[in-house]
Amino acid sequence: MRSTKDQIKKLSLSAIGFVFLLYVYFTFFLGPLNRSRDGMLLKIKDLQSKLDSSKEEMTKAVKLEQRAKTSTSRFAALKAFNPEGAPIAWFPPRIRAFFADQQIDKAVARLEGSSGFKQAELSEWMKYSWIIDLPRADYGTLGRAIAELENTNPLLSITRLSIHTLPEQPQFQHIDLAVVNVIEKK
Repeated sequence: MRSTKDQIKKLSLSAIGFVFLLYVYFTFFLGPLNRSRDGMLLKIKDLQSKLDSSKEEMTKAVKLEQRAKTSTSRFAALKAFNPEGAPIAWFPPRIRAFFADQQIDKAVARLEGSSGFKQAELSEWMKYSWIIDLPRADYGTLGRAIAELENTNPLLSITRLSIHTLPEQPQFQHIDLAVVNVIEKK
């Protein structure tokens, strides 16, 4: 089978037309589709990252809301620890009664000083420094009493503890406690 010149020309023109058609298809039809698809994939990836970060923010918001409820109830409980009136009127009798319940007699509490907080969010609260004098106690009872004092009074902290033995009764000690109590201004 011999091809004539005309058939070769037609065949070569058809091949050139086919190559041109492929070029036009890939350049003008498939190229924009690929660019559009790549752009959409980038947008999807961006939106997915925003969605993930918003999910994280939602979980953070839920946790923050739970912490706020807990903090609010804790704050209300802390405010309930402070009875009405000046601290000098109710703190010493409360301490005396506490140590009497712990079998330590003759506890005396006296005010050493008071100061405000520097932080603006704590401007409604004051720090009161007290000296608690326990003229006679034994180590075991004292240890339990101090632990109970700090565990039952969350706004009170012991800043200094001084223990002296009594020469005439070595089984007993004389104790001075310096405590700081945080009390709401009224």
